[in-house]
This record gives sequence, C-alpha cells and structure tokens, in this order.
Amino acid sequence: MGATEVSRQIFEHLAMRSGAPPPRIRTWAGDEWGPRDARATLVLQHPGAFRAMLLPLSDLTAGEAYIHDDIDIDGDMTAVLEFGRGITESPLGVAESVKLYRLLRQLPNEPRRGSADRPRMRGARHSIRRDRDAISHHYDVGNGFFAQFLDPRLVYSSAAFLSPSDTLEEAQLRKLDLICRKLELGPGQQLLDVGCGWGSLVTYAAEQYGVTAVGVTLSSEQAVYANDLIKERGVDDRVTILQRDYREVDGRFDAIASIGMFEHVGATQLGVYFGHLSHMLTPTGLLLNHGIVTRGRGPIRRRLRQQPTFANTYVFPDGELVAMHRVIDAAESGGFELRDAESLRTSYALTLERWISNLESNHDAAAASAGEKAYRIWRSYMAASALAFNTADISVYQLLLAKLDRPWVFGRARLLAADDI
Repeated sequence: MGATEVSRQIFEHLAMRSGAPPPRIRTWAGDEWGPRDARATLVLQHPGAFRAMLLPLSDLTAGEAYIHDDIDIDGDMTAVLEFGRGITESPLGVAESVKLYRLLRQLPNEPRRGSADRPRMRGARHSIRRDRDAISHHYDVGNGFFAQFLDPRLVYSSAAFLSPSDTLEEAQLRKLDLICRKLELGPGQQLLDVGCGWGSLVTYAAEQYGVTAVGVTLSSEQAVYANDLIKERGVDDRVTILQRDYREVDGRFDAIASIGMFEHVGATQLGVYFGHLSHMLTPTGLLLNHGIVTRGRGPIRRRLRQQPTFANTYVFPDGELVAMHRVIDAAESGGFELRDAESLRTSYALTLERWISNLESNHDAAAASAGEKAYRIWRSYMAASALAFNTADISVYQLLLAKLDRPWVFGRARLLAADDI
C-alpha cells in the first residue's frame, strides 16, 4: 500500500473511535477525503505526516507535528482538538492499538523536528533563577506579538463577560474594575500587584481608585512596557514597577492582587507563596487570587501528570495546575480565610476564543513579530485551553482572602461584583 492509502486507513480507524465530527483531510499530493462540511481541514504535509503526529501518541507529539509543519490546520483548530479529545476519551483496545501501530510504521519516518528543538530549563525547579528563565520564555516573546491578540490594555488573563456580545475590551475593563471593587480600594491605600504583566491593573487602580501601587513582574519586556505606560498615563508618581520575583518583594500593603500569576508558583511552593503574601498584607487587608485550577479528580489530572506535555514544554515551563481544594488548604494554612469565590470559567473560554480569532486575523503581523513557530505554538495552546475551559476540565477562580481577624462585612464583595460598570 502507498502512503496515501495507509493514511486514509489511519484516519478511518481514528474516526471510528471519536464521538466528535472528524475534520476533512488534505494530503501532500492534493488528495482529499472526509466530510465536505467539516469545520476544519487537517493538512498532511508529507507522506510521513500521520506518523510524525501520532507516534508516540501524546499531546506533545501532536503539537510538535503542528509547530514544525508536519501537519497544518485550516479552519477551526478547536474542531480538530475536539476530534482528538474524543479519541483519547475512548482508549483503543489492544488489537486496535496494534493495528494502528502497524499502519503508522508503514509510513516514512521523516518528522521535521528533533529533541534539540525543545526548550530546556536548568537549575532547581522553582528556584528564583529558574523561575526567571521560565517567565522570560513565556512572556518575552515580544510585546508586539501579544499586541496582535490581546485587548488594547494588554490584559493577559480571563475577562469578565456578561454577554457574548460584549467586546473583549469591555469585558477586560469590567474585570479590572471588578478586582478593584472586590479589594475595596480607595484613595491613599497601598496596592501590590504580583505578576503585574504590562501594568494594566496598577495603572487603572491608580487612575480610577486613587491608590498608590507597586507592580511586580519577572519579564524584562513587560517591565519596560509597564514603566513606559505609567509615565504616558501620568501616574508614575504613584505607581512603581519592579522587575523581581515575588519572594524578593517586601513591604506592607492594604491590598494584594495576584492575577494569572498563580499558575507559575508550583504545588510545592504554595505554602511559601501564601505565607509571604500574608506577611506583606496589613491585618485589615484583602488578597485577591485569580488563578486556573483543575477539577481535582479525573482525566485531566491524569493527563497533567504525564511528563512532558506540550504546554509545559513549549508554553509554560514548570507551570503547574492544582485542584481548588489544595489552593484553599494552602491559603488557610497561610493564615487566610476564604471570604468569596467566583468562577470565571465560561468567561475564560470566551476570552480565549477572542484571542484566537485576533491572532488568526493578524497572522502575518504575529509571525513577522515572533516567527511562524511562535504563532503556531500560541494558536494551538490557546485552542486547547479554550476547549479545556468549555468542557470544564479546568476552571479559573477569583478567591477573595482575608486574615482571620479582619472585620466581616456580609456579602459586600458579592454585591459589589454584581454591578456593571
């Protein structure tokens, strides 16, 4: 059998296993099969493409086949990932696995990648030096690249949508204001933003709520941008941007925000994280921790334990997601009490869908800024994340935390959060 017929048999074998609609297939020679009304077309770029994509079977192998152009995806990338998810949720039996393996082995072994292509982190895991390198890998892709898919404020975390008709900019502005109101910010207060990104929250809080703020990031490119932003907005007399690890920060603050940074902390460092933030928070202060969590028990947890994965190899080196109960346990051990919890899971799914649409629309500019490989890494990562949020494999929570002796104001955070801006 030729490579085209073998590839067709592989596709038909997989299509029988997945409960999701299959994509259309287009081969290196122009042959096509599969549903004509498919939401996406999987393009096999050479005779060994399926082998490069599926052997060994893992999300890392499939992801590398895409970023190194063994395969391409035209149309809705999430549709291809849904098809793949359907296959992994219906594991092949022994006889089927053997059949698939034999078919794959009939294809040429010509992947367009090598193990040397994978980024490597050095040093002790979650040491300050290694965390700095990991953050640089993720965030120092280039400010111009992130500008191709984020909103104008460069807010890089879940927005807060009230309706799918909201624009991304409206939903991100609502999220910033929601954080400020939950933290009960006001003039004269001292705010610390741990993992401040490009400075959107500290700038907004200074302008709209009159606080004095410190923003902390390990990313050199974010620090440069944020310092330029606070000068441009005329708040550099009240906002300070520091390029350092959160463990290197000291001081006393009335409110602390940690938005989308928690995923980098690491399961073994949760006690250090909450303990240090507690040390810096005044007795009457509030901490808002906005972070992604797993469902705790289920397929996603088992998959996340498999090392390495595409995400923790190419996107979030050393990044870790933990279950909600572990986050709350660690916070309570650090002297905090949970005052309010709000899920933004559906908002994050919609946020990612907007980011993907923006990135795809700005493909040429994004690729010119950071390269085609970076474009493909981020397109595939965000599509997989959108699917995970839509299926509730993962979620994102805003946890409002206070020290045990802080006066209780019943329902204040929830009432504040209910109002639109």
